[in-house]
Formats: sequence, structure tokens, C-alpha cells
Amino acid sequence: MHATLDNTEVAALEAQALLIRESIIQMLVQAGSGHTAGSLGMADVFTALYFHSLKHDPKHPEWEERDRVVLSNGHICPVLYATMAHAGYFPVEELKTLRKFGSRLQGHPHRDFLPMMETSSGPLGSGLSQAVGMAIADARGGYTSSRTIYCLVSDGEHDEGNTWEAIMLAGREKLRNLIVIVDRNNIQIDGFTEDIMPLEPLRQKWEAFNWHVLDVDGHNIMEIVWAINEAKAVFEKPTVIIAHTVPGKGVDFMERQYEWHGKPPTKEEGERALHELRTLGDKIMSEHQ
Repeated sequence: MHATLDNTEVAALEAQALLIRESIIQMLVQAGSGHTAGSLGMADVFTALYFHSLKHDPKHPEWEERDRVVLSNGHICPVLYATMAHAGYFPVEELKTLRKFGSRLQGHPHRDFLPMMETSSGPLGSGLSQAVGMAIADARGGYTSSRTIYCLVSDGEHDEGNTWEAIMLAGREKLRNLIVIVDRNNIQIDGFTEDIMPLEPLRQKWEAFNWHVLDVDGHNIMEIVWAINEAKAVFEKPTVIIAHTVPGKGVDFMERQYEWHGKPPTKEEGERALHELRTLGDKIMSEHQ
């Protein structure tokens, strides 16, 4: 695994992220329900993880040495499912079963149905506590591998008190094996975060609980990879990466619109979105030829 990326690798990852976004649109149209904005917005972060930074093996999903990934804001599972399918965990064709009766791809990740998931998630704010527990178990159990626990959280779930309890505990325990990535897209289901329950100054709040804090452009794959590398080099405290993202990224009529938080596209909207994403893909390819 390379510590840095060259331009060709970045272009390949950007193209992969667009394919994941296309799959997200297709599966949400097919399901007729689900969460669009956050799923599209986090495609670059998930691509950087699963196609570059994460230590994992899709052919052996229960490999003991693997990094752990906990998705706390489980409602954006379309991006997780699409990324894992494209990475080879299960057939891409299965994405069409999202939210269908009997499907392994539930509306929130369910470990009993999809064993390669590390946790089940649904109630916001719970994932970080689970990840902290995993990190403490490794630290106190004398686990000597370089395994990292990643936890992805939304900005909106900072409204939950147990999120801050987990932040406080992780800082106290100096969990250097824990990396949190915050989807700072500034929306939640009822509106903009700063209108509903202001979070700023968010960076200083995490720092006050003894965390190493990094701010990145959540759509710049080079920055995301750089931040993960820096986080792994910090040994005295846990790291949080605040990824500033655009909800609905890649689809002009969805971007920055909180109404798309929990709304799927219609068939016609889906066709329009796919056209925009494929146009972006053609542009990326032409720029790097």
C-alpha cells in the first residue's frame, strides 16, 4: 500500500467514486426509499478507505488482522454497500435488492444478515461507543497488530449525548488505534445543523477532549489519504478527521439541499442524476489522458 498517491492513482480513485455514486442512485431508485444526500457526499471518503488506506481482504472478510470499520450513521449505508460491492465483498448486482423483503441489504446495516459488517447500526450516536469499545479491547488485551478502528459519524449525531460520552472516554484512554471521520455536510433531516443545534466551534470541542483534529476537503482524495496517514502517525491520542463534504455531491440539483437527506430519487430524477455523474466521469478521464 502506497503512503502517497500519484496523479494516475488519484484519477482512478475519483473514477471509482463516481461508479459508486452511480450505484447509489440506481439502488435508491430501485428501492424507492433511502438516504441520498449523505450517501453521495461520502463516496470519496469510502473510496479512499476501501480502495487505498484500509487493511482488509474482501475474499477473507473475517481475517483477524483486518482494520475494523464502524458506520455509526447507518442511514448512509447505500454508500457502504456500494463501496463494499465494488471492492469485491459481494456481487454488485445484489445492490438492486436494497431494502427489499428478505434482502441482506437492510435500510440500516445488520450484521446478522451481512456477516462482513462489523456492527449493526441504526440509533444515531451508538456507533462511536461501539468503536471505542473495540479500541479499548485491543489496547487492554495486548493486541500488538497495527489494526486500526475506523468510525464514521455524521455531524448531526453530535446532537446525541452518548456521542460526547464516547469522545470523552476515548480521549481519556488515549486511544491511538482509533480514527473517527466526521461527515461535516452541515445538514440533518430537519434542516441545516447550525440552525437546529449549532455545532461550531466543532474542532475546538474535539480538541478539548484530548483528540488530535484534522480538517480536510471530503472530496479531495489526496487530502483524505494524507489525513489518514497522519492519524496513524499520532501515538499519544485518538484522531478525528473532520471531512467537509457537500451533501448530494456530483448531482447538481441535489447538492446542499437538506431535503435530499432521506429522500430517494424518482426514476426520472435518477436518470438525470446518472447523466450528470457519467458526464463528470468522462471529464475526469479526458483530463488524465
